[in-house]
Amino acid sequence: MSSNNDIIRIPRIMSTQHPDNVQIPFFAENQDMSGDDEVQEAYYAFSHLGCDEQMWDCEGKEVDDFVVRKLLTRYEPYFRQNKLGREVRITLRVPNPTVEQQEAKVLIETLESIPRSYDIARLFYDEDIPPIFEVILPMTTSCQSLDRIYHYYRNFVTGKQHRSFFPGDITIAEWVGEFRPESINVIPLFEDRDHMLASDTIVRDYLQDKVGTEQRVFLARSDPAMNYGMVSAVLCNKIALQRLRALSREIGVGIYPILGAGSAPFRGHLTPATADAVMAEYPDVQTFTVQSAFKYDHAVSDVINAVRRIHETPRREGLAVDEERCLTIIDKVSVAYAKQIEALAPLINLLAGFVPRRRMRKLHVGLFGYARSLGKVTLPRVIGFCAACYSLGLPPELLGLQALSKDDLRFLKSVYVNFDFDITSAMQYFNPEVFNVLPEGFRGTLALDCCEHQVNEMHRAVTSRIIKAVKDGQTNALSSLIVEAAHIRKFLG
Repeated sequence: MSSNNDIIRIPRIMSTQHPDNVQIPFFAENQDMSGDDEVQEAYYAFSHLGCDEQMWDCEGKEVDDFVVRKLLTRYEPYFRQNKLGREVRITLRVPNPTVEQQEAKVLIETLESIPRSYDIARLFYDEDIPPIFEVILPMTTSCQSLDRIYHYYRNFVTGKQHRSFFPGDITIAEWVGEFRPESINVIPLFEDRDHMLASDTIVRDYLQDKVGTEQRVFLARSDPAMNYGMVSAVLCNKIALQRLRALSREIGVGIYPILGAGSAPFRGHLTPATADAVMAEYPDVQTFTVQSAFKYDHAVSDVINAVRRIHETPRREGLAVDEERCLTIIDKVSVAYAKQIEALAPLINLLAGFVPRRRMRKLHVGLFGYARSLGKVTLPRVIGFCAACYSLGLPPELLGLQALSKDDLRFLKSVYVNFDFDITSAMQYFNPEVFNVLPEGFRGTLALDCCEHQVNEMHRAVTSRIIKAVKDGQTNALSSLIVEAAHIRKFLG
């Protein structure tokens, strides 16, 4: 671990634009937030909720080159007191050209916008404070993918300033001014099993020719759950965190994990009410994401208090885990989960089509492995997936658990400390009427006796209506019923 000063400097709470909320924030102009709504959202997250970082998603939408200008000019008093790039941060999530070819050139536009944002902040503060100096690369699979962004920015965005237009002429910097910051930090986001488990190797290779004392690493929690089951996702995170801790000690660089947790138990179970439990589960995570349901589906006072508690809770050493035993469980759960998903996919896809979007953008490209390995399964993105499952009264946390023996469960609970809490929280939304629309024999593949639980009767009543509508082929009211059930849960998916 690095010094307390280092830990304070690095954000503790990253507000994100994940569309998992049921309620529409008061400042949004319509149901699907976009454009200026998200500028106001960033200000609200900083000034009212107490977040110290806003992830700005540049995938699947037009790049807003002027987000820094809009923030500084519209909310000048706040940003005079809280300097953008110092006390609070904007961190860009950029497209990955290796995976998202249609969005590839958006990456170039985004990187070119960073020096322009610097110029705006330089005029505003009369100080050299880069307002944006980090980008997140989703679906990271190699150190080369990180290096391409790092070197492209240094060589082709800021590096061009030293070139002359033609021999004997002035440089580009003399013509239009300097390009700063000269370099940026690239944060890998690991989203699939193989690369999460190799995160330490990829980061080690990436850092071997870099000069610095810190590196942030983003670990997904939602996509691995949809790919391999909830238990597998948690254990992949635990192993990755352990390996990153060892790497930090080995190379003497502070590594600061970011955990991408959503509100649903399946996606991380981070809500204002559960923040302390999640911090206890992942004590060595430096930065926690607070997604839209966290921010908008709870009382504002509860959100502010939870953000304050996260800020006040120090980062600690994580629990050591038996990696070999964890990997055995991951393998068991993943295989069982894949078989169930293959059977459920048509029903999930049907329901997901009626889930409201909440954000105006194309969806991120996912890494859903079974579509490739099975050749016939495609699924929606994870929020739509979860919303569909919960709306049917089938909590996705259940899937894959039947593969575990009693001995496996005993070990799992020693490593995954919130297992009983997460499963019990999810099982209140189980509705046995779901078997009326599930494939024949599916009941026998579920571990329904995995925990004692109470039933949320209000949620059960709504999901019973959804199940009947699906069975009868009456889809007109599905969207409103899905939202009605989500209001009870306090998250969409």
